[in-house]
Amino acid sequence: MAIRKNNAFSGDAIADFVYLDHAASTPMRQEAIEAMTPYMSGIYANPSGSHRFSRIARKAIDEARDDVAEVLGCKVGEVVFTSGGTEGDNAAIFGAVRHNSGVAVCSAAEHHAVLHCVENLKGKVVGVDATGVIDVAELERVLQEAQLSDNPSERVSVVSVMAVNNEVGSISPLRQVAKVVRANAPGAVLHTDAVQATCWQDLREISKLVDVLSVSAHKFGGPKGMGITMQRLGLEIDPLIVGGGQERDRRSGTHNVAGIMATAAALRATDSSRDAEVARVTKLRDALVDGVMSEIEDVIETVPRDKRVAGIAHMCIGDCESESVLYLLDEAMICASAASACASGAMEPSHVLTAMGVDKRYSMGALRMSLGHTTTESDIDRAISALVGVVRQLRRNKVKA
Repeated sequence: MAIRKNNAFSGDAIADFVYLDHAASTPMRQEAIEAMTPYMSGIYANPSGSHRFSRIARKAIDEARDDVAEVLGCKVGEVVFTSGGTEGDNAAIFGAVRHNSGVAVCSAAEHHAVLHCVENLKGKVVGVDATGVIDVAELERVLQEAQLSDNPSERVSVVSVMAVNNEVGSISPLRQVAKVVRANAPGAVLHTDAVQATCWQDLREISKLVDVLSVSAHKFGGPKGMGITMQRLGLEIDPLIVGGGQERDRRSGTHNVAGIMATAAALRATDSSRDAEVARVTKLRDALVDGVMSEIEDVIETVPRDKRVAGIAHMCIGDCESESVLYLLDEAMICASAASACASGAMEPSHVLTAMGVDKRYSMGALRMSLGHTTTESDIDRAISALVGVVRQLRRNKVKA
């Protein structure tokens, strides 16, 4: 049987796209590709084996784990390799509740990988402010009320608050959150989904505030299907996946050696270039938003610039529908999104914008353009020109109708 080849796009055709959807997935870094290549063919042994070939693979994982621990600011034994952010989030929340019983708590603007876990467990969802970050005062009230209960099953066992919102880019006040959780629910596990933070914030400053931290490799130039969870030594939560006992019984399953090597390489490259990239991308993001807003009326910048990370330009366009905007941008070879890629296709405003209280007239025209390590000034110029033309076309068509 002949092997089917995917010839849908040539390299030149892909190069014609302006890719502004880095928050959904980033292009793999060359360092990551080079790091994983030897382990996709030549070094293929199972690292759990006892023979010399297996030991070579296991040594590579150990060295990668050392690198990851340094970037995360944690102990080597606290690094757990997973399949991604969704697994990490699920493992932290389900694992904490199953081990300790009790209630799970999160914010109303969490990624669905957290929010759906809490809802599944019939936990408590705390409101957010107009920038999309958790209402710390409301969180404190929820924790205090639960702490007064004489029933251990009604006390809080896990609190999950994302470091950076995946749709609008707002930065959570994790230091305040940690202070409130430690004071009012001292037995609770504090987890953060830091998937969108890795490119823009020093994870060492985040990890020291929490018990469990989850990231996903394909958000910082690594491969899809790989993630990292930091889980404090001595913290007892039930594993989500059981079997062969890998990762100190915290996450069973044969190690993806190539993926681990690529993930560590991408994380090192991201960490070493972060300060310069934040400065560079901030200028590009501001130029993008300023360029659009100077040409189009009735557009709002969803979150103030000093409240969000550099890589996300989120705007809401009055009297336009996101679906139409995205379709015409796609025709112009501009890749963007309306919300999380995990919720694409929805015809209702995102749960994040609803929780923030954004007027539906604007939220139905939500647009997220997310920048990253491959974004250039030329990309920004093309995106401004295309988006301005798209909105003007849609508004003309609406007037004619």
